[in-house]
Order: sequence, then C-alpha cells, then structure tokens
Amino acid sequence: MQSRVPSAYGQRLRLLAAATRVLAGAGAHIAWSEKDMWFEHLTEDDVAFLAGLDPRIGAARADRRDDTERLGAVLADPVVFDMLFGEGQDETLLRASPFLAFAVVVHRGWVELQGASYVEEWVGARKRLPVLGGDDLRQFLAASERRLFLAELLASYSRVVSGSTWVHTRRGWQRRRFSELDPVRLASLLEVVPEGERPGVLRRLGDLALFLTGVFPDHTAQHGLGRLAEERLLRAGGLPLTEAEDLTGARPGGAVGLLEGLGRRWYRLAVRSAPFPETGGLPVVAQVGEQFGLARRTLNYLTDRYLFPIRHQWFGDPTAL
Repeated sequence: MQSRVPSAYGQRLRLLAAATRVLAGAGAHIAWSEKDMWFEHLTEDDVAFLAGLDPRIGAARADRRDDTERLGAVLADPVVFDMLFGEGQDETLLRASPFLAFAVVVHRGWVELQGASYVEEWVGARKRLPVLGGDDLRQFLAASERRLFLAELLASYSRVVSGSTWVHTRRGWQRRRFSELDPVRLASLLEVVPEGERPGVLRRLGDLALFLTGVFPDHTAQHGLGRLAEERLLRAGGLPLTEAEDLTGARPGGAVGLLEGLGRRWYRLAVRSAPFPETGGLPVVAQVGEQFGLARRTLNYLTDRYLFPIRHQWFGDPTAL
C-alpha cells in the first residue's frame, strides 16, 4: 500500500522521530539537549516578558548560556503564574506562547506539591478522591527534563494537525482523513508512512494517549473508543485482541486504562525503533513510557488544579475529539 502524506505533516513526523532519538541519547546528551530546548521553545516576546522579571534570563538567551536553573526559578515564581493566570487575566494567549504558559503551569504544580499533604486523585469519570502524600508526583516533576516533556506535550496540542492522506488501494488512489486527536486515524499512518517516520507516529500515539487520559480523562472514560477502534489500536501496538479486556479491567476508567497500556507500549516502540547508538543513559521518552500511569496522574493533577476552567480556550471542545 502506498500513500502520500502531506509534506508539512511528514516533516513534523520526522522532527518527532529526531526528537525521540535526541531524548533517547546518553545522560550527558540529554542534559545538553534539554537545556538548549528550554530556550529553543521560548519566543522573543516570552524572553522579553521573563527578562522584565529577571534580566539574567535575557542574558542567558542572548549569550546561549542555557541557565536553566535560573529559568526554572522564574517559571516557578508565583508572581509569574499570577501575571498569566491570576484573577482578571483573560489574555494569557496574547501575553505568552503556549509553551511558556504550560511551562509556568507545570512549574507551579511542582512548587505547590512541595507542601501538599494530599492530592485529589482521578479514580473514574467525574470521580476524585483525596489521597494522602503526593510524593510520587513530586518526584516525577523534580526532573527538569520531565517538566520540559510535559510542557512540550501540552503546547503541541494547542496546534493540532489534521488533513488528508492519499492511499493507493486496489481501486486506485483514495483520500483518507487524519487528525492528531483521533488515535485510530493516527495509528493508520503506521501502515503507509516511510520507515523513517514510524518512530514519529509511534511517539505521537504515545503523546495522544497521555494527552487524552491526562487532560480529558472524564470525556475519554465516558465516551470510550468502541470495540472496532480498540481492535485497530491493539494491532497498532502489536498486542493481541485479548489484551483489551486485561487493560480495561486492570486499570480505572475503561478506555483510560486501555490508552494507558497502549501509550506505554507506543512510547517503548518509538524509542526501540528510533535509530540511535546504544548508551547507558535513561531516555526521557522511555522514562515516561515506563511511568505512564504516574505521568497521567501528574497531568490529571495539573489539569484539575490549574487548567480545568480554561481547557476549551487552549484545546477546544472535548466533544470534538
């Protein structure tokens, strides 16, 4: 089967594949890339905004000194959060890029968790229970590369890609719709994209599973996926159809449990299929894959605590997912 994927989206898949390779590099390589990537994502307006609070941020960007500790301290400052999300601040989209806004949210959650004695845990559609502790969420956000990962993930879904692919079938070329918010359509790209773009598709499938279960768990649990969609996604993950019952039964929320298991699998496959030299470093994509449930719970916490009232502003209507 042949296909023609739009060139812009093919480029995005290649970039995702490359990012997966970078994030699967040696520990020293991760540290260098992570420092560089914080500043790569900030726009000139973002830097000007942050430099107004701490001039050393502007100097770090200008001199390429990658002072991520200083940047992290500014992002975690409650004053910055209040300036973007405080009462009466209805123009966050005009004052900050999506990446900066979500980086501030992630850092705010990390800081507030330091003094939390309990957290509200998602346990099912429209169900939360207070759970003592929160130590595991604190530890997950303690790593700068994981905070970067979550900020990138959230920002990427403020600019969703959709369109058409042309697939050569027995009846000739036919157009197929795809959307980054439709896991079945996204998974279908695995059948048609070039080998070099498969890690990007797998990475994006893992991202989507984490996004849907982390930011829209109620909608995902209530609406489900449907049996046919489950079968297609299991095939995309290289899992037997009998696995669906195990995944949905062993984890909360039905479709949330299925996507959690598949997301873990897709991240593993993305790292495994991305060509890079074997190293002793622990890849952040693999970290998130191995700790997918913890990553999902962290996003549940951040969403309920900070993003719930403004999710539609950033991500659109969940009924359209």
